[in-house]
Amino acid sequence: MIHFECDYEEGCAPAILERLAQTNMEQTVGYGLDPYSLQAKQLIADMCGLTSDKQGEPLWRERETAGIVHFLVGGTQTNTVVINYLLRPHQGVIAADSGHINVHETGAIEQTGHKVLALPTEDGRLTAAQVQDAILQHLYDPNIEHTIQPGMVYLSYPTETGIVYKKKELEALSAVCKQYRLPLYIDGARLGYGLYSPEADISLKELTSLCDIFYIGGTKQGALFGEALIICNPLYRKDFRYFIKQSGGMLAKGRLLGLQFLTLFTDDLYRHLSEHAIRQALRIRKALVEKGYPLYMDSYTNQQFTVLTDEQLERLKRQFLLSVIERTDAEHTAVRICTSWATKEENVTQLIEAL
Repeated sequence: MIHFECDYEEGCAPAILERLAQTNMEQTVGYGLDPYSLQAKQLIADMCGLTSDKQGEPLWRERETAGIVHFLVGGTQTNTVVINYLLRPHQGVIAADSGHINVHETGAIEQTGHKVLALPTEDGRLTAAQVQDAILQHLYDPNIEHTIQPGMVYLSYPTETGIVYKKKELEALSAVCKQYRLPLYIDGARLGYGLYSPEADISLKELTSLCDIFYIGGTKQGALFGEALIICNPLYRKDFRYFIKQSGGMLAKGRLLGLQFLTLFTDDLYRHLSEHAIRQALRIRKALVEKGYPLYMDSYTNQQFTVLTDEQLERLKRQFLLSVIERTDAEHTAVRICTSWATKEENVTQLIEAL
């Protein structure tokens, strides 16, 4: 059986496994204050164009800075900690109705006491006009204090449907958030698959300048586990480690996270792994188009979506595992075909032949 249902089924990039094995017996301090984690944090801060709060000094000691970069184990954990940190008790988070926090995190956000304020979208992309309308609807509601106040905006880059926001769209969203003083948080679980898509027109530094907080995904992008959270806006750095610890998110063996990201961002490995997944996904996309399969979403990232007849799906399921999205009618089903940093070229060839 060949798996195409998600992008985190393999272990990790061989270079990471080798590095973990090489350093296995080293003794380091815990909780992300080890040399590997500090090096990785400095490297990521430099890549994002962020500098230490102490002018001219490196971001070498977490406790001596406001904390620009933090490592957490997984995406749901990261989203929950960030959103709970940013919101006051009477506030909620604006998100697309297809957003991961709304449909795929088992009510983790609501469990903290905050509501997800879901807005309808066709392809998972929020628009600046939508966000502004939601804010104004609350501001001009005669029962304003009886309703949840929008306190922040959440979006995924790329979206859950594999769509990449254009730079102008992110600039417009950022402008609205700044106008109404709402932090903009970007879920980057698949950030590399978005940034290196042929449809992307934004760099990592540009993305950093447009949001307040975002994270670089590792779990779905070649790491064994882990996400790198970047707090761009100094207003939201104070006491963040307290929230990580209180939420059970501070890994004692923090070096396991730092070492992975240090490896991912050495020799451009993160880019190479991302581009491999995209290249294989676009082979599948090309085959779908050429063979007349309807595209459910027009994605140029590692996630491809198509609509299959029940007969086609049953035949493919004999050899491949795909993700079922929804029934589109009585005889058709929308499915997701997902590649990863580890997808084998020959497996993609077999899928194309089966199609």
